Amino acid sequence: MNWVLIALLGVPLTGAAVLLMPFRMGAAAAGRLLRAHGLAVSGVTFGLSLVPVAGFGYGDTAGMRFSTDLAWVPGLDIRFHLGVDGISLPLVVLTTLLTFLCFVYLCWGRADGPGQLLCPEPGGGRPRALVFTLLILETGMIGTFLALDLLLFFLFFEVVLIPMYFVIAVWGGRARRAAAIKFILYTLLGSVVLLLGLLFIWAQTGTLDMVTLARSHGAGMAGPVQIAAFVAVGVGLAVKTPMWPLHTWLPAAHTEAPTVGSVLLAGVLLKMGTYGFARIAIPILPEGAAAVAPWLGTFAVIGIVYGSLACLAQRDLKRMIAYSSIGHMGFVLLGFATLTPVGVNAALFGNIAHGLITALLFFVVGAIKERYGTSGIPALGGGMLSRLPHLGSLLTFACVASLGLPGLAGFWGEMLALLGAFDPAPGLPRPLYLTFMAVGGLGTVLTAAYFLVMLSRVTHGRHTETVYAPVLTMAGEGGGEDRTTVVARSRSEHMRERMRDVAGYELAAWVPLIGLILLFGLWPKALLSLTGPVVQTFVGAP
Repeated sequence: MNWVLIALLGVPLTGAAVLLMPFRMGAAAAGRLLRAHGLAVSGVTFGLSLVPVAGFGYGDTAGMRFSTDLAWVPGLDIRFHLGVDGISLPLVVLTTLLTFLCFVYLCWGRADGPGQLLCPEPGGGRPRALVFTLLILETGMIGTFLALDLLLFFLFFEVVLIPMYFVIAVWGGRARRAAAIKFILYTLLGSVVLLLGLLFIWAQTGTLDMVTLARSHGAGMAGPVQIAAFVAVGVGLAVKTPMWPLHTWLPAAHTEAPTVGSVLLAGVLLKMGTYGFARIAIPILPEGAAAVAPWLGTFAVIGIVYGSLACLAQRDLKRMIAYSSIGHMGFVLLGFATLTPVGVNAALFGNIAHGLITALLFFVVGAIKERYGTSGIPALGGGMLSRLPHLGSLLTFACVASLGLPGLAGFWGEMLALLGAFDPAPGLPRPLYLTFMAVGGLGTVLTAAYFLVMLSRVTHGRHTETVYAPVLTMAGEGGGEDRTTVVARSRSEHMRERMRDVAGYELAAWVPLIGLILLFGLWPKALLSLTGPVVQTFVGAP
């Protein structure tokens, strides 16, 4: 048994369990202590996630490392099997990093941030519940990327749904309850289909071990069986990705979630769906993947164009970024649909790039909403670069990274996905994939269009005076309806009182993301050297 992966799961789980112990303390002191506890636990977890990085030799990442394989339910041959390789390691580090940065943002943000007076903590504060929920969420996310048993994977895959539901429903915006219910219903229905697919694989092969199944490359399962299993597993994963047309839960969830909820939802939870394609669907069901790949590519490019066009019509920053995720994840799915090393590496690279860039976008937009009291594009009034030059510059950087500017991380995933579509795997219809490449290229143009249009309205131009009307929501007593108070004032008055540029705690949370976006944009080999050897094992040489 290897202690590293056990500790990666045990530290946040133990940190959450400690919060169940009763203690008496003043509200202000308790809030500071609880956030410091979350920061310390997430920091230790992040440090532990770097231990496997040191144990990996570049160019030799195909095998599982730090494996733990224990009997869990011997009668059903269900094992507590954990491991990490070049596909899962970047996602584990991304998960622990974003969770840690969320606690950095929370730990100091409420102490001196611009949102202290005018944007009080949602859900009436409840810092103990918030820290507990985020640590349980981190445990489930890490476990999903470490699990090597199909049912263990499904268990961790489901664990994240409940804490994310509460993050949205308790600490979200005014329409948080409807958004949370929509999120949980969609994802649970998708999980039912996923479970059926996993049980079907178990029934046909007699094993739940992902490593054994991947090595067998579908042996023991006929072509039609693999197709049926791939469709079931793929639909379940596509809901979480999300893939068009199973995406409709995402905009509401992102719009209503608090900043840290949006960061983790976009940065990690969406990656759990695409990770399932790389870990389960494609290597275990190769014939099913080959049969369904053209359909997967079709839905992917529809999502790229649909997401871009929807962004052009949005009038709210958070909602626009949510729709942009549909387009970006479309490129990830297109990379998988090519079934080539280039395309699958593009998908895995795009996963990490999207997690970093979209997390930064949601952090910045959350800061904008705290200062302006709104994320509505017309209400912001333009001229942010003159009013808040540093915040406006960071928003510009994040948007330029997301539209795929060469030299930044967002470029490589999309470019390599289109390159993979140019030369798909043998047996796939190349004329159709050339069409996918052309439509995907159009999507990149539309992506640049909606980001540049938004920046022209928000960061450039002359500042216009609008009414500042933050909504302060307090939970009603006894489970009753919320009582909402609207405080309206001119924006100039608000600016005199609370408007200021980027704070130190915000830079502490954002600079690591900026650095990694630049690192992977300028040195893509740092990530491709991890994923490449693993990809070669299940899609072969180009």
